[in-house]
Amino acid sequence: MQTPVLQRRALLRALLAGGAAAGVGAMALRPATAAACTGNGQRVVSIGGAVTEIAAALNAMCRIVATDTTSLYPRAVFDLPRVGYMRALAAEGIVALNPSLVLVSDRSGPEAVLRQIKDAGVDLRLIPDDPHIEAIAAKIIAVGEALDLKAQATALATAVDDDIAALRAQVAGLKSRPRVLFLLSVARAQLMAGGADTAADAMIKLAGGVNAVNVRGFKPISAESALDVAPDAVLMMHQTLDAAGGIDAVLALPALASSPAARNRRLIAMEGTYLLGLGPRVAHAGRDLAAALHPEAALSALPERAWALKG
Repeated sequence: MQTPVLQRRALLRALLAGGAAAGVGAMALRPATAAACTGNGQRVVSIGGAVTEIAAALNAMCRIVATDTTSLYPRAVFDLPRVGYMRALAAEGIVALNPSLVLVSDRSGPEAVLRQIKDAGVDLRLIPDDPHIEAIAAKIIAVGEALDLKAQATALATAVDDDIAALRAQVAGLKSRPRVLFLLSVARAQLMAGGADTAADAMIKLAGGVNAVNVRGFKPISAESALDVAPDAVLMMHQTLDAAGGIDAVLALPALASSPAARNRRLIAMEGTYLLGLGPRVAHAGRDLAAALHPEAALSALPERAWALKG
């Protein structure tokens, strides 16, 4: 006989699943994915690009039955249902998938939705998603523990740390330290820059650059401030650059037109999750950024890793 708590959870689960039927429909049914799984029988919803990448690097992709819209690597994620954007989740669609485990970046929400998922009896694990290079190992271990793959996670974290150390050793010997302006957005000629405590800042430093702005988080900066910043290079995500009209359009903005970056046409664009994900591919992304920032340097390639394959 069910206890009152179990009865309440069962009722909440049924209500959430029922309410999701019209909105989720067939998206909730992925028998082929489940059948292909050779894992431990878990049905995992993975939320957060780095969280999903770590699960895949641990060879647990077969356990994942859905992801969020920030999960863009590996390509197998595109065969799975999406439960929405990580910061605007809805409990109904997630619970309707009947997951045994929800792995969720601690930058996700709303909190009320996460509580609803827990109240439905789902095992929900918050994964620390601190935007600093030094925190990546803890992120990997947390995912590994939730998937009961702690030994594999320890080995993965060690390999990633080794790659980071190898890159840092190379970068330490470089003489140039270009000032880099990361632009999250340039919509309507308003520059949104990435300052301290952002993944962009972490990657600029890892690659041997200096963040050109003295702000914390992502902040709009005025044209006057941008002129004072005088970046040697501008760094953007591919999708942001495309939306802005390309390299010429960005470097012609009044805030950038007289900068060293514009004079030398130094605008670097990288795929967003690769550049900012801070997952297992971080060292390889950092090495690619370092090569772009320091074209004069002969940087050695990092070891090939199965979890960092391109394409």
